[in-house]
Amino acid sequence: MLIPQAFAQSAPATGGADWLSLLPLILIFVLFYFMLIRPQMKRAKEHKAMIEALQKGDEVVTAGGTIGRITRVGDAYVTLQVADNVEIQVQKQAIQLLLPKGTFKSAKGEG
Repeated sequence: MLIPQAFAQSAPATGGADWLSLLPLILIFVLFYFMLIRPQMKRAKEHKAMIEALQKGDEVVTAGGTIGRITRVGDAYVTLQVADNVEIQVQKQAIQLLLPKGTFKSAKGEG
């Protein structure tokens, strides 16, 4: 005989330990949720609440770093006074940070 006979070997029985092989993968997903996804959702919720609470007179910083005082609030846009007689219109979503009162005046050098 030129070709030797091959005998089929049975796979070792794991006895129900298949779920243990998925445990590291499940653990990684849980860590991703608590370390990345959940904090991002919390920040988004806080930003949305801050955007909805904007009102005339608030001092803010835009995503581009512009500091200004809100003079008008619309549905999607706000008007910022960035200097004397200089106003710009920006999207509400571009507002990144609400500053304490008086910050705008001290940033302009008046205080």
